[in-house]
Amino acid sequence: MTPRTRKDIPNPTRCTWAEGDPVMEKYHDEEWGFLVRTTRKHFEQLTLEIFQAGLSWRTILHKREAFRKEFVGFAPEKVARFTGKDIERIMGNPGVVRNRKKIEAAIENAGRFLAIKKEHGSFNRYLASLPDDLPALQKIFRQEFVFMGPKIAEAYLESVGRIPAPHDPRCWRA
Repeated sequence: MTPRTRKDIPNPTRCTWAEGDPVMEKYHDEEWGFLVRTTRKHFEQLTLEIFQAGLSWRTILHKREAFRKEFVGFAPEKVARFTGKDIERIMGNPGVVRNRKKIEAAIENAGRFLAIKKEHGSFNRYLASLPDDLPALQKIFRQEFVFMGPKIAEAYLESVGRIPAPHDPRCWRA
């Protein structure tokens, strides 16, 4: 039986990508692949996965608090109302990834996210209504959101527990 938390075992072995950095280890042990239930957490993961494109996840996690501040706690109803002034404010913050196209994608996706939530009652209901086939999921996400390629969609779906996260065989969570 797999331990429920890292605290259940001494000196756990993790996936190699998470080892050696306390922020990455905590993310691996307590977040990655666990089922997400809140609107904000879904929107946060979706947004951060887009910002990660072309960068390391380590970079994104170390900038996450600045992202949370700039994107007002990842409240999609607030982000959807961002204007050019907000884009310029974010572009001026060295604590985040300053990529205008990704910032604009986050704002556009907030509106799309809210429309999906409204139509389905919750984002979790929407996810549950989708097929379990990864290629079909990737296609759906590419159509629903901007700046969403197949790898970003896959990484998002893994991170929120919608599809199994691929742990190393030696990892305590495998």
